[in-house]
Amino acid sequence: MQGPLSTWLVKHGLIHRSLGFDYQGIETLQIKPEDWHSIAVILYVYGYNYLRSQCAYDVAPGGLLASVYHLTRIDYGVDQPEEVCIKVFASRRNPRIPSAFWVWKGVDFQERESYDMLGIFYDTHPRLKRILMPESWIGWPLRKDYISPNFYEIQDAH
Repeated sequence: MQGPLSTWLVKHGLIHRSLGFDYQGIETLQIKPEDWHSIAVILYVYGYNYLRSQCAYDVAPGGLLASVYHLTRIDYGVDQPEEVCIKVFASRRNPRIPSAFWVWKGVDFQERESYDMLGIFYDTHPRLKRILMPESWIGWPLRKDYISPNFYEIQDAH
């Protein structure tokens, strides 16, 4: 089922995939990594001026990684602002997505956390470095195929 934003994007020739609506009725769209920056700018100009949150997850062991953006269109005098969820999937072998930092500055720490936990590289992010784990940490702890560097030490102790 195609929502109003998906219909608008199709009308303007912008490539995406409608993923329907979530349990709250929020339209969800999939954008390719190579299209994300230009569509982010267009969404901002269209009125999605507030980035409510960004997160990331591992879709499946050995599968894709997803970066998820929840955007809100805030207008004065509107009781129920429009919301949209954008999912950008990246290959596990080369998980690169353009950063949304230059569109919504509030995504700074959130993209850094997604980088730190899942190893998604946000191109053009001004300070992409670990935020939760020590700089010396090896690997991406929230990937489903992650094995802790201490795993073998723990196994040998038993």
